Amino acid sequence: MKNRITLIGRLGQNPELKTFDSGSQKCTFSLATHESIKNAQGEKRDETQWHQVVVWGALSDLALKYLKKGDLCALEGKVQYRSYQDAQGATQYRTEIVGKDLQFLSPVSGADMPNEAK
Repeated sequence: MKNRITLIGRLGQNPELKTFDSGSQKCTFSLATHESIKNAQGEKRDETQWHQVVVWGALSDLALKYLKKGDLCALEGKVQYRSYQDAQGATQYRTEIVGKDLQFLSPVSGADMPNEAK
């Protein structure tokens, strides 16, 4: 089995770029997905899930250039779990989506953008 996830959602923030001493770069942003569900009483309600996304290399350039808060995009990648020690020495856990393919669906800004980035 492969670790693979596909999400369609809206950006919760503008992408942020980080460049490392090695020259590699990553771009991070949050992505909100929405789902309408019915509860036991048959009432419909909307649920929003927030996903932390990381894209690397050329894909980070495209995300930074073309994506803005509120834009709709489709993302394919994998789920990654990691842990680290914070400044106080406590172990922190993080779940991220590492993006491999990104498709721009509808920009809020109305800017011209490519249909797909791979």
